[in-house]
Amino acid sequence: MDILYRTKSSTRWLFLAISLLVFQPLTLSAQTGTQTNEFTAPSITDDIAHPETADHFIEQGRKLESSGSWGDALSLYQKAIKSYPNNEKLVERRTIARIHYDLQRRYSDNSFRKTLLASNGTESLNVYSEVLLKVQSYYVDQPDWARLASFGLHSLEVALRSPDFRQMNIPKSSETEIQSAVEKIRTSLSGQTVSSRHDAYVIASTVANRMDQLIGLPVRSTIYEFTNGAIAALDPYSSYMSDSQYGEAMSQIEGNFVGLGVELRTHDDHLEIVSVIPGGPAHNANVAEDDRIIAVDGLGVKETGSEKSADMLRGLEGSFVSITVQREGMKTQSIRLQRRRVDIPSVEDVKIVDNVNKVGYIRLTNFQKKTIRDFDNALWKLHGQGMQSLIVDVRGNPGGLLSASVDVANRFVSSGVIVSTRGRNPIEDYTHRAEIANTWRVPLVVLIDENSASASEIFAAAIRDHRRGTIVGHQSFGKGSVQGIFPLNVSGGGVRLTTAKFYSPHGKPISEVGVAPDVKVQVTAKASDISTGSSQNGNDSALRVGIRVASQAVAMRQKNIQQRSIAGR
Repeated sequence: MDILYRTKSSTRWLFLAISLLVFQPLTLSAQTGTQTNEFTAPSITDDIAHPETADHFIEQGRKLESSGSWGDALSLYQKAIKSYPNNEKLVERRTIARIHYDLQRRYSDNSFRKTLLASNGTESLNVYSEVLLKVQSYYVDQPDWARLASFGLHSLEVALRSPDFRQMNIPKSSETEIQSAVEKIRTSLSGQTVSSRHDAYVIASTVANRMDQLIGLPVRSTIYEFTNGAIAALDPYSSYMSDSQYGEAMSQIEGNFVGLGVELRTHDDHLEIVSVIPGGPAHNANVAEDDRIIAVDGLGVKETGSEKSADMLRGLEGSFVSITVQREGMKTQSIRLQRRRVDIPSVEDVKIVDNVNKVGYIRLTNFQKKTIRDFDNALWKLHGQGMQSLIVDVRGNPGGLLSASVDVANRFVSSGVIVSTRGRNPIEDYTHRAEIANTWRVPLVVLIDENSASASEIFAAAIRDHRRGTIVGHQSFGKGSVQGIFPLNVSGGGVRLTTAKFYSPHGKPISEVGVAPDVKVQVTAKASDISTGSSQNGNDSALRVGIRVASQAVAMRQKNIQQRSIAGR
């Protein structure tokens, strides 16, 4: 989750490090000079082949799509792309699944619904114009305007198949009327050239006004679909954010948020508690990991929908919400919780894991503004306990502030490059160098896994390239890009755009590659154990290996000191 963001009042930059579609994709032309390149939006009729191929993943994804499990389909395609990064069909399926998933989230988000109802056609067009301008100014690659416009149409067509969208925007329009309107739009736009930001804007404006005339669809509703579709066409990490989502992103950067203090995973009929933040409302009410929320304020998750139910958990600080919790082997229980501000810890499990060899251990769950302060405190605490070597665990760490990961790396790397960022806009080109002369000299081990991403990979790559420590675990995620969070002046909320790619000290890209461990270990601990720090050393093979490597490093260090001492006599 590498992110940079820009405030409205400041120029200071901070870094954080389908196919139920019934409409055929419209082809728009992207004209460059005298050559015209045809762009066709994602196909909905891919061939299916035997298992363990890219087509096998597509087959499995289609099954998830047909049941409306767009989030699961999106996750599957993302996983498949790590094995087949150049497969265009997988990339297309992921993008279309993303459009469906984002639609579900938007119309389950009260903040978005309020913004939509409060805006008019002119205001929504201004939002779209502002978003396109930010894409043109800051996006890492030259925008393909035809692709953005085409996916805007896809997003609208997907929305027109959604009961929530239709109920809110065109409750009286029939299926025949909608289908007829779409066909007329496609006929009028087929083969039209889109080669600039202005062309993309005109397409959206034309479609919006025409849909208003044909079926009474508000201009604002069409334009917001174009906005979201355009951003979805960029990459998996760029996104539109409603007011509440923008606020949550800023809260993550600050290290706190208003809520119940739980991490959720959505399912069709329940919300799974993935982790519980110590000291939060849920923790104080004895809500535990693996509990299932089956109802919110008396409304069943299955009937309400998981995304909408999750949104119902949000609210103003001090307000209350009732949840019905189901725990294995126990009766369901109704719990009333008060929403309040919860601190998100980024430094956890500070301890000595081997008392004989004095191996220290620090788990970093994310990188935020308070991380380096807490990390320094943890280092000195372990130093006071006699630490002779250190394990820094960034398994499951999705990233955070790029500046925080640089600061942590700088505690061990005394000179040279830590990370470089490169973007289309020169403002994104920057080389972060080590600036602290007096670094910690203890032998270092860094634990990584397939869920260590972005800022975690920056830290691990810096340690690896400078040969400052040993990387233990599993190949990391491979998210080598930086996102910028830009507030929207017209409507509130914001957009997250990929603005740069980052490179290790040796100039190696991280994107789609990740960081390879020096010592590879097969994962045996549950991901939930790792994320909550509840795994015991005996069940955690990567930690056991890390302790052994750290202990050996201490022994080797002591041997070298003794040899130097003898030679100096």
